[in-house]
Amino acid sequence: MSSTLDTDEPVAWAARIRDVLGSGPVVALTGAGVSTDSGIPDYRGPDSPPRTPMTYQQFTGDAAFRRHYWARNHVGWHHVHRTLPNDGHRALADLERAGVVAGVITQNVDTLHGAAGSRRVIDLHGRYDRVACLSCPERISRTRLHERLTLLNPGFTDGVADVEVAPDADAVLASTEGFRVADCESCGGVLKPDIVYFGENVPKARVLEAYRLVDDAGALIVAGSSLTVLSGRRFVKRAAEQGKPVVIVNRGATRADHLAALTVDAGCTQVLRALAEAYTR
Repeated sequence: MSSTLDTDEPVAWAARIRDVLGSGPVVALTGAGVSTDSGIPDYRGPDSPPRTPMTYQQFTGDAAFRRHYWARNHVGWHHVHRTLPNDGHRALADLERAGVVAGVITQNVDTLHGAAGSRRVIDLHGRYDRVACLSCPERISRTRLHERLTLLNPGFTDGVADVEVAPDADAVLASTEGFRVADCESCGGVLKPDIVYFGENVPKARVLEAYRLVDDAGALIVAGSSLTVLSGRRFVKRAAEQGKPVVIVNRGATRADHLAALTVDAGCTQVLRALAEAYTR
């Protein structure tokens, strides 16, 4: 039966969460809410504007959609590329070093957990800093693609400032007409961000790796996810089915609150830092 922690005191949060999670090992499942304090907006937070992310079918089926996406990403990538981890990311890395957190399953593509020092990270939905060809095994860095897009579209980003950027580095632009898209240098195929689009399945091997992490853990903490999509919610269901305690820290309700032993309606950064201090002091 779920209980809700109703307090504004981080020390009280941490003490109660630690009581529920126990000594570990704990798996952390993170969503966009863990990165908002780094300046990356989330998709479904209480203050988030409505967003309609591009689907896999749109990207693969229409060259105009691909041009639109890469033009906006070419602008938004600058913002995400400069983003730094916040104290919530660092707290999870501290908990891993302390032997409490066994690993992180993240729904984010921003790579900030690794940048903060977390060693075992499963990037469930991929990584924004890699690009894959849909026709051959070619993989390149997003930095390399940025260089190519800049050469193909000189001056495109000039004068573009203060744009709204989504969690996958997609920026809102008034027009993308005339933007030239780069094809695979090896085979001429379509290049796609190495991320899982809406309407696309998470690779099976990645899902199985995440399940193993949950199976080997004693508890699960969710940080910053509304658990709206099944790709993340299934791991909460797995832990609950195994009788393992689940703690959910998120601003607003989630679709798995009924599976949690404890829910905390709060931002992630303060809660995770207080939790790290509770375990390591």
